[in-house]
Amino acid sequence: MAASAHDPAEPPRHLDTLHPLELPSRRDALRAGLLATAAGATAAPLLAPHVADAATGPTPPRPAPAAARMPVVFLPHGGGPWPFVEMGLDRTEMASMATYLRALRTLPKSAPKAVLVVSAHWEEAVPTVQSSAQPPMLYDYYGFPPASYEIQWPAPGAPAVAARVQALLAAAGIASAAHATRGFDHGTFVPLKLTWPDATVPTLQLSLQRGLDPAAHLALGRALQPLRDEGVFIVGSGMTYHNMRGFGDARARPVSEAFDAWLREAAAQEPVERDRRLAQWAQAPSARAAHPREEHLLPLMVIAGAAGADKGVLAWNGTMMGLRLSAYHFG
Repeated sequence: MAASAHDPAEPPRHLDTLHPLELPSRRDALRAGLLATAAGATAAPLLAPHVADAATGPTPPRPAPAAARMPVVFLPHGGGPWPFVEMGLDRTEMASMATYLRALRTLPKSAPKAVLVVSAHWEEAVPTVQSSAQPPMLYDYYGFPPASYEIQWPAPGAPAVAARVQALLAAAGIASAAHATRGFDHGTFVPLKLTWPDATVPTLQLSLQRGLDPAAHLALGRALQPLRDEGVFIVGSGMTYHNMRGFGDARARPVSEAFDAWLREAAAQEPVERDRRLAQWAQAPSARAAHPREEHLLPLMVIAGAAGADKGVLAWNGTMMGLRLSAYHFG
């Protein structure tokens, strides 16, 4: 069984990283495979933290016309390799999410120069960008059939965009790092294999920052706003509900519905009020019941920050194992 190395200094593995034999029931086994480790593998050493002035970065591309400005998106990546292996999930229910993800390719008005993914499955001490020209695969889930560890999505990396990300963060006073060997985790390759099955779009990931401070992640997104005028499509990959014990339990449905209703209202607010509410998300109805640990919600904070003055719209609303999930587009 494929598994990633685990650093004891990193956040503990989620319930979903356990092998099904460690769990008491088939339903728990399905839960266990839904999503992977928050931090993923970091066996290779990081490059030195980047704190230099933005002038050290590459010359930024000429800004695109306003009409060509890239949108920003928060999407649900579902559970494990769900579109590509049999997991016992309701096919009709999951078809709705798959249809949404396939259609996402048509959202930008022009083909993106690169896709920057903020995945719930990568956390580092400082925001860390994937800098490989050809990132490998990182199968950061456990207990699935062998075919789950043979899935390929060989998109090229985007080292120049990685350098630009670090330059923008430095200009905003945010320390960052680069990781030369980090692979695409399933928060990236599962949804984007549906969106770009040909794997031709240059893609790179950006980590969350340990501590999971929502205000810090909003600020991180604000620093990345210029990328939208440089042809970079920024995607947050997470889930609007992520309590592993709730999946498959009918008692969790009211929790997911209550939190989702609050989130839909918050995302549609004017930007200042939206960001205020998101920074205080833990005060929302059923917040901690929906997110005992918030790593799957934090990519939305980055996306809201990168949205700037653009208001959010509900782009998809459906269920997985009976629990309410949403996707949001800005711009």
